[in-house]
Amino acid sequence: MKDNYALIGYPLGHSLSPQIHTRLFELAGIDFQYDLTEIKPEELRSHYDHLKSLKGFNITIPHKIPIIDFCDDLSEGAKRYGSVNCILNENGKSTGHNTDVLGFVKSVEQLGATLKSKVCLLGCGGVGRMMAIESAYQGADLTMAVRTEDIPVAEGIKSEIEKLLPHNQVKVINLSEMSGGYDLVINATPVGMYPKTEFSPLKKEQLQNVTYLFDAIYNPTHTTLSKYAKEMGVKASTGMAMLVLQAVAAHEIWNGSEYKQSDIDTLIKDMEALV
Repeated sequence: MKDNYALIGYPLGHSLSPQIHTRLFELAGIDFQYDLTEIKPEELRSHYDHLKSLKGFNITIPHKIPIIDFCDDLSEGAKRYGSVNCILNENGKSTGHNTDVLGFVKSVEQLGATLKSKVCLLGCGGVGRMMAIESAYQGADLTMAVRTEDIPVAEGIKSEIEKLLPHNQVKVINLSEMSGGYDLVINATPVGMYPKTEFSPLKKEQLQNVTYLFDAIYNPTHTTLSKYAKEMGVKASTGMAMLVLQAVAAHEIWNGSEYKQSDIDTLIKDMEALV
């Protein structure tokens, strides 16, 4: 008998989730049905009965916060970030998880970098906030580089981190002031994303004396920023690994599935070839 899974969001548009999850289910030898289910924000509650009938499901915008009301319990990551993108229904109980953060941490590790280092994070939106807080928890010497108009938001995240971790001092600077000298630079801005692929949040010269770059954008596979990094001798990766690895984390939660690193690497390359 098939286990039923889904991705919910609105609008879903073109999603790579079916291809990624199909491959992961097949690698694990699980008989499955994975559906894309568009649910308007005002209709989420009316779908609760259907969602309860699934073995598990993924959640994307705009439901990552509202779906918390559906959950009977939350993982530590979901509690910490107030955001759920994966749910397991088991024994009549729905548990919400945040696998975005797991995908982020594993992506940094796969790059060969560590968050316990001198880190510069570009941007302070939803994903930037998660990356900033997780970096601080992992022991980063953290600088947030943002646009002038976003400095108040970044200062709010800085205050949030310093309340959670009183010994952690976060610096906030303007993007234009960023001048290299970091172990790891993380791009959490949308600058350079398809279709405006010619843009970069940094100039090439700002990547001097940087060791690693992780750009969370996955379309295109090679962003202008990641090209700049490679030209400056910086080891760089983009966001497809994070997208795949957060899906891998979901399968670990749903079924305890385990995967060979070679299979994950192949899946990442195959998905990169689709964008």
